[in-house]
Amino acid sequence: MARRRQAVTIKHVAADAGVSLQTVSRVINKEPNVRPEMMARVQEAIERLGYVPSIAAQRMGGSRSYLIVALNDRERTIAGWRNHEGTDWVDQMLLGGMLKCAEHGYRLIVELVDTHSDHIERELSAALAALQPDGVILTPPHSQNPLITGLLEREGISFARIGSLAPGRGFALTMGDTGAAEMATDHLFALGHRRIGLIAGPDEYELSAWRVAGWRAAMAAHDLPTDDLMFQGDFSYESGRQGAEALLEAGATAIIASNDQMSLATLLLARDRGLDVPGDLSLVSFDDTPIARFAHPPLTSVVQPIAEVTSRAVELIIAERAGRDAPTDPIEIAASLAVRGSTAPPR
Repeated sequence: MARRRQAVTIKHVAADAGVSLQTVSRVINKEPNVRPEMMARVQEAIERLGYVPSIAAQRMGGSRSYLIVALNDRERTIAGWRNHEGTDWVDQMLLGGMLKCAEHGYRLIVELVDTHSDHIERELSAALAALQPDGVILTPPHSQNPLITGLLEREGISFARIGSLAPGRGFALTMGDTGAAEMATDHLFALGHRRIGLIAGPDEYELSAWRVAGWRAAMAAHDLPTDDLMFQGDFSYESGRQGAEALLEAGATAIIASNDQMSLATLLLARDRGLDVPGDLSLVSFDDTPIARFAHPPLTSVVQPIAEVTSRAVELIIAERAGRDAPTDPIEIAASLAVRGSTAPPR
């Protein structure tokens, strides 16, 4: 039987180069306090042995863990998995975060936390103690939770806040939700719609208010009424159906829904009522998850740059950990609008 090839470890490199484990670790971490001749010996040993640095070896330097943790909402994420509805937000977050982490020798780990838990500080403290991350990426609604941001600030951990402009520490990143809602409303107005309704998201998300503000601003710019044309949803399918019923009763010929679940509910309600989309009702969605693209008709959607935002968050955290200057002003990576078959001029 062929013997399994033994993995090369940092100990092998240290023995081959005739240096300490700490010296090898400092070379791997590209720390400045290593003599050139020592660095050359270690690099030669690494190349000769074909050694690939591990996180454990990188951590021996003591100042960095090379781990970044992304916190996502537990309840909504698990519900999406269990219902086979997908969690495209998590997928895109992993895409942007993992690729950018890999460029810098980091790893991204996703942790699910219930922002409404009475034990959130204890739960998060346990995760931080176990993982000792170099930084944390907060997604809504965690990004505006003062218990979470306060704990990270006290622990001295770098963190980025996606979808929040609340005062306090942490890098603030947004996806231009106000402008995106204006863009969606302008698109419908340009098609000829004048009764444009909005199914908003829950108040616990800052971005819900930004989308409402964008819709109101566009409606005001076109001198269109907004009374009885907004419904407060909660991102669930059920609230989307309720919102669609209310807005159709109010005479809406077009509806903007603040996520794909509520959009799908609107689409199916219209079908149940014998309404044609887009002939009788135009529909614009937010998020652009797979259900929007594969619906019939495919939904015109606000495409949120989640991967790009997460990638930028990783860059900011790593830069701050390395002592480089990082921006203090909020960073906006604007969304775009994908026009598909669910919007058309009104009959």
